[in-house]
Amino acid sequence: MTTQPRLADHLVERVKALISERKLEAGKRLPAERQLAAEMGVSRSSIREAIQKLISEGILISRRGGGTFVRYEVQAWSEQRIVQPLKTLVENDPNYRFDILEARHAIEASTAWYAAMRATPADKEKLIACFDATVKFKESDDPDLAAQADVRFHLAIAEASHNIVLLQTMRGFFDLLQSSVMHSRQRMYTVPAIFAGLTEQHSELLQAILAGDPERARTAAKTHLGFVHTTIKNLHEDEARQARISRLPDEDTDVIRDENP
Repeated sequence: MTTQPRLADHLVERVKALISERKLEAGKRLPAERQLAAEMGVSRSSIREAIQKLISEGILISRRGGGTFVRYEVQAWSEQRIVQPLKTLVENDPNYRFDILEARHAIEASTAWYAAMRATPADKEKLIACFDATVKFKESDDPDLAAQADVRFHLAIAEASHNIVLLQTMRGFFDLLQSSVMHSRQRMYTVPAIFAGLTEQHSELLQAILAGDPERARTAAKTHLGFVHTTIKNLHEDEARQARISRLPDEDTDVIRDENP
């Protein structure tokens, strides 16, 4: 029995994403079918069919007794189609980062919805591990690691959606936000009340996906992203306000200047 075309096409895109993500250049060997099947939570026959499609497209080449190798490097769709144009906008006007945060509302509501519908047992194990990591790294008092764990949790949800366009878009967004809001994200993990809210929201999102409840997952994602957007915006405004205050002339200095013309 052949694999359904839709699944095979999804796997083709996931293997392409893996090649790009792991920077497998031309001549590099692809992981074994057994390993790929385990990572993606599908059967070896499904992986084999996807590999055959990529061989027919000229992306991979099979060597008898030697495995499957990359014929030419696959560039990430998000880097070409999304990241590069928006990167210029963000560099010229940092306020565009809030447009990106708003866009995440729509994107992550969708990834959460599809993840609840499609997550495999392997996907769910990864989601649980990523959620546990967000708590673990907070306890280590390292806000940078905690913020990175947060990103991995959200990307794991996108991976579990099994929609390559949504996944690559998410990766592109996080690349863009990495420098522009990372400081604010780190601060979120140093404020106990904010961290408690993030953990509770992540937990609700995780449980909705594990329960296979798409509507609950979408609602949880929207609630969480609304909280993140508002919190980062408030932190940014507070930092800007403090910066303005620091530039004000010192009153005592002004008095001395007035007394000593």
